[in-house]
Amino acid sequence: MIILLSIIAISCIVLVLFLNTKRFGKHPSGKRLEKIKSSPNYKNGSFQNLSETPMLTEGVSYTGMLYQFLFSAKPKEPSTVLPSIKTNLKALKPTENILVWMGHSSYFMQIDGKTFLIDPVFTENASPLSFTTKAFKGSNIYTTEDLPEIDYLFISHDHWDHMDYKTLIKLKPKVNKVITGLGNGAHLEYWGYNKSVIIEGDWYDSINLNNGFTVHITPARHFSGRGFKRGQTLWASFVLKTPSQNIYIGGDSGYDYHFNDIGEKYGPFDLAILENGQYDEQWKYIHMLPNEQLNAAKNLKAKTVLPVHSGKFTLANHDWDEPLAKIISTFKNNNIRIVTPKIGEQVNVNDSTQVFKNWWEDVK
Repeated sequence: MIILLSIIAISCIVLVLFLNTKRFGKHPSGKRLEKIKSSPNYKNGSFQNLSETPMLTEGVSYTGMLYQFLFSAKPKEPSTVLPSIKTNLKALKPTENILVWMGHSSYFMQIDGKTFLIDPVFTENASPLSFTTKAFKGSNIYTTEDLPEIDYLFISHDHWDHMDYKTLIKLKPKVNKVITGLGNGAHLEYWGYNKSVIIEGDWYDSINLNNGFTVHITPARHFSGRGFKRGQTLWASFVLKTPSQNIYIGGDSGYDYHFNDIGEKYGPFDLAILENGQYDEQWKYIHMLPNEQLNAAKNLKAKTVLPVHSGKFTLANHDWDEPLAKIISTFKNNNIRIVTPKIGEQVNVNDSTQVFKNWWEDVK
């Protein structure tokens, strides 16, 4: 009994020490927390979605879901290196309006002379444990060294597959401003970012970036948290208005009426970047299921859609290529254009005739 209690005590100490390592970040405190408490979206000690949003679908248990994921689910992963085209981001002309998808929900944009980076994850896994949630071979071709100076870094929320500690530490010298939801600045300041470069906002806050650039922080239907405690920082989507473009940056979100509200208030959109992957009927409220992207795109009045949140990590029970195959099928015979570049392939934002292959069909 003494040995057993000793093992339990040591395990608890190790867990506490691990959870207090720098990678987990910090919860908001002080003036930041006081501002959070004044938000209409913060109730009963945590941020809330606009609609009631259970983590799991009715009738689904955490134990059953975990058992299925660990023992019975066998999602197909690519057995070969993913094809890619590594665009030289430092050699771009300032007049080029381009987007480069970097796998999962990381992407770079240069629009009207400004550079933007969204949810960068340039490490080999999307987890606090380096041996779990490994990136597919060939999906991690960019490093922070490949990036030019970043005018605006967007962080949609603090989950590990969107807010990567190692990447953000290396990015610090290149980032001029960070735009994110309330509370996320606590993580960034803890990691060494100067508070003067961090812009935090609530849903429907507007940020004038001058010279014809404006950002609106908008709702998403999701949740936040890097450890056991959820909802201490705000998850968000963004509307980016530039002199020539109107772009929706979706973050992670289940389907809900906020897409229609955003479309009515800020649309139509030249480009909507929507999550497409890591879905399951068991958690249908926090990630869009296949077919819901089309509804969201229509609500947003989007001319073009870039699907993200797939192609790099296995975080759900579906095959790795299923999200791409299904969204192509869903958008067929609709007047909304869908763009599916390879990782690193340059998307010419002003060229509506640019064609992309169904590249995943050639991957074994």
